[in-house]
Amino acid sequence: MISQSLSQKFSQKMSPRQIQLMKLLQVPTFELEQRIKEEIESNPALEEGNTDSNNEENEYKEADDHEKDDNSVDFEDYFPEYGEEDQTYRSASDGYQQEDKPTRQIASNDSNLQDYLERQLNLVDLPTDLDRIIGKQIIGSIDEDGYLRREPISITDDLLFSMNLQIEEQQVLKILAIIQQFDPKGIGARNLQEALLLQVQGKLKEPEKLDEFRIKDLKIAEIILRDYFNEFAKKHFSKLAQNLNVDEEDLKSAYDEILKLNPKPGGGYVDNDALVVQYIEPDFTITNRDGELEMSVNSRNSPDLHISEGYKNMVRNLKRKRQSGKLSKEERETAMFVKQKIEAAQTFIDSILKRQSTLYNTMHAIMMMQYDYFLTGDTRYLRPMILKDIAEKIEVDISTVSRVANSKYVQTEFGTKLLKEFFSDKVQNNDGDDVTTVEVKKMLSNIIDEEDKTNPLSDEALMELLDKNGISLSRRTISKYREKMNIPVARLRREM
Repeated sequence: MISQSLSQKFSQKMSPRQIQLMKLLQVPTFELEQRIKEEIESNPALEEGNTDSNNEENEYKEADDHEKDDNSVDFEDYFPEYGEEDQTYRSASDGYQQEDKPTRQIASNDSNLQDYLERQLNLVDLPTDLDRIIGKQIIGSIDEDGYLRREPISITDDLLFSMNLQIEEQQVLKILAIIQQFDPKGIGARNLQEALLLQVQGKLKEPEKLDEFRIKDLKIAEIILRDYFNEFAKKHFSKLAQNLNVDEEDLKSAYDEILKLNPKPGGGYVDNDALVVQYIEPDFTITNRDGELEMSVNSRNSPDLHISEGYKNMVRNLKRKRQSGKLSKEERETAMFVKQKIEAAQTFIDSILKRQSTLYNTMHAIMMMQYDYFLTGDTRYLRPMILKDIAEKIEVDISTVSRVANSKYVQTEFGTKLLKEFFSDKVQNNDGDDVTTVEVKKMLSNIIDEEDKTNPLSDEALMELLDKNGISLSRRTISKYREKMNIPVARLRREM
């Protein structure tokens, strides 16, 4: 049942350490350096750079067996044990030096989301100049994620204090409704529900770009987001299916449409007048060495991390103080502060190490399953492979593999590929052999490329041609594959 499978997928509870790892797994290689810098700035116990402390004696074990009293600090409880191996993370960069990093060429400009929205506002025929002032005030209050976090009444107060304008809240709501029709879809939403609903409604306003199946799916998604958002958020899928009077397949299709929406509509902003080119730095490299594949993980943005020597000295001093007498209240509070910072630093170091090993294990398992493809670059050699296959091989949760696959790239001799491109379900051809959906989509694309553009093939005609090629699929499945390849319906492919 859909309710059981999806509930299991989303109801997992994770510890803070696991949550930090999941977040780090999603960080692209070129952003990891900045993420580490932010952590260093927020935690003085964490430092970057080489350290020779691996060779130091372990000075942090208790050296006495004195009885504890109310004024003593148990350093074995307060601080992690520092064994013969210092708690340090060193990147596997094989001597890679900071100055060796290539300069990334990224186009930039002064245009931002607010400028983009204001340009759209200037194209709207508003009744009064006051409406335009209100519009600019609203746009200035939209955050980088695309949300309007301030209440409309607060915007009226802003205008009163800054410009001595008395505005009714209803006027703000009227102009906000106009701005919420701007691009990117979902902009100006006041919460997640509104952001997703605006995006669905925006798609439904362009039915000429959709086929009958997607229109149906989007209409169900609209009802879910508008009338049953709490049930959706709580993953009560059985209740949703009952309330909407739809079958499992239709509910799953509508749910998939919602998953495609952007929870941060401001992050989807693209200014066509000033295109920003995003540099993709591959996370892995696979090389063919005379018929043997070699795989390496990009560690260039993973600097050496270790616990601050200053904080280690604080541990030494507090221990000496304790051994010579009782600690004051202030010193005990200092010990607690130091403990918290060191534990946080160590957790981060461990998460970075775990990130690297998880990336390696995931990519290695993918490489081994798709070995023939990485040798040849021929998609016919891609084997059916789902997230569960890799998760079971490396003994991690499916969600972990999903985070790696959806955000990481591998450089091959045939181009730089997103890992999720190697995952596909399987279908059986008419001979009973397994064929990847990637190969089926390629067959479908080839058929469409060769069609008569003055009389393009309908999805039903495509279904019949695929069947002649040994692949039997439903018309709805053909439609879904076509949409995933961004191929429009037949009437939009027609050339006069």
